[in-house]
Formats: sequence, C-alpha cells, structure tokens
Amino acid sequence: MDWDNLRFFLELARAGTLVGAARRLGVDHTTVARRIQGLEKQVDAALFAREAGGHRLTEAGRALLPRVEAMEAAFLAVQSAAPGVGTGLHGVVRIGTTEGFGNLVLAAPLARFAQSHPGLVVDLLALPRLVHLSRREADIVISLERPARGAVIVVKLTDYVLQLYANRSYLAQHAPITTPEDLRGHSFVSYVDDLLFSKELQILDELHRPAQFALRSTSVLAQFEAVRAGAGLAVLPAFVAAQDPALQPVLPGQARFTRTFWMSMPAENKHMARMQATWAYLREAVGQRQGVLNPA
Repeated sequence: MDWDNLRFFLELARAGTLVGAARRLGVDHTTVARRIQGLEKQVDAALFAREAGGHRLTEAGRALLPRVEAMEAAFLAVQSAAPGVGTGLHGVVRIGTTEGFGNLVLAAPLARFAQSHPGLVVDLLALPRLVHLSRREADIVISLERPARGAVIVVKLTDYVLQLYANRSYLAQHAPITTPEDLRGHSFVSYVDDLLFSKELQILDELHRPAQFALRSTSVLAQFEAVRAGAGLAVLPAFVAAQDPALQPVLPGQARFTRTFWMSMPAENKHMARMQATWAYLREAVGQRQGVLNPA
C-alpha cells in the first residue's frame, strides 16, 4: 500500500476539506482528491462522506485513522533517530479552543513555542464554537466543558473569571449601578441564545434578564468591541476586558463568575513527543497568565 496515499488520507481527516489538506501538503486540491480515490480503490471502501461543508470520515475511515496515525508516529520516530537528523520536535500539532482564549491568551506563546522548534507546525483553531476531539478536528482541545466519554486524557487547565463590564463613558452617562435591581432599563451586549455552543456561557441570566440588547453576537470579541464603543453592559472574561483599561467592572463582587477550561487529547497521542511537549508547554504558559485569568 502506498504510504503517500495514507499521508493524504491523514491530512484530509485532520483538515476536513480538500483545500485545507492541499494547503497543509503543499499541493493542488485535485491531487488530494486523486490520492484519496486511489486509496479507496485499494481498500475497497469509501473512507470519506462528501458533504457541503467538506469531507467527513465514514465508519471505515474512522477505523483506519488510528492505524495510520500509529504509522505516522513510527515514521517520525525513525526519522528523528536516523543518523544525521537533528534533534527536536517534528510534525503538526493542531490545537482547538475558544475564540477569545485562543486569540488573546494562547496565540503569542504558541508562536514563540513554534519558533523554538523549527520542525514543528502549530495550527491554532480559535473559534466561537466547539472544536470536536471525537471528529479529529484537533489534536488537543481546550474547552469549557469536560469531555464526558471516550479514550481521552483530560486535565483541568485553569479557572478564569468573568465580570460585568461597561465603558467608563457609558457609566458616566447613566445613574450609578449599586445593586442588581439598578440594571433595569440598561442596554446589554450578549450572545445569540440559540447559537450558544456551551451552557457554561449562559451567565447573564444568573444576574439579570435584559429587556433590551444593543448587540447580540456569537463572537466574544465582537461583544468586547461593542462595550468599548459604549453600547452597554456585558459579561466578559477578565482576560478580554483587560485589553482596554476604559472598561470598568460593574457590581464587583456580585457580578463575578468563575468558569473552567479543560484540556484533552486522544489517549493514543500521549506517546508522541510533539504532543507531550505541546501539552506541557500549554500548562506552563497558561500557569504564567493567572494574573489576568483570575484577577483579584
């Protein structure tokens, strides 16, 4: 069996689209399609279901995936141990997490980590939705909800604080807010309820059910920009609000909430050097940001 076909299979399983896999492999998307067709003929089974949004692994594809990943790990181990090959991490690590945490907490340290390991490619999926470990969308996932099942390794990465914030200019134009009852009549910025990707983000209702919204968005960064513009009040992660000193906590102590980020990866990845190193680095990097994640 042609290893190159298996390599194309692995990248399409990870990327989910022909264009994404082609970009990772440095080829044209038609080459990826041709390689997959050749592999499916060899194994006499459809490995992907073609859908409008891309390619999804079939049952046969899911059965093949861990075997190909084991082959890749063995190949990289042999490659690293070969005479004349320098030491270091090699290959791709794809990390999935929430939009704000990925962009504002992880992006910079992960870039430095990749720079220190020239053979390593780090893909950061910072998205306002769930990144699914079970669908192989990422190698390591940092999520608001702990994975409930599956052969995965899970650790508590960190707690983080969210508070009710408003721009100082907004507060100066309105009556003082000293109790939750004072929130009546104010304009709010929040998530789109029916598009919430985690029940852990249903926070505002714990404090006050707004009658008026200036903006609702699936993006926490869009909410942040709206609050910066003086549109109203919003519950934001402290590490997001910290980007603008003009944002001020409202009802400090009363409108303060804590949530948890969980980090997980498939158990079969734990022996890969690049996964071990990235996992350890993430724990260290996040540990160094506790001042902004959990402010006093």
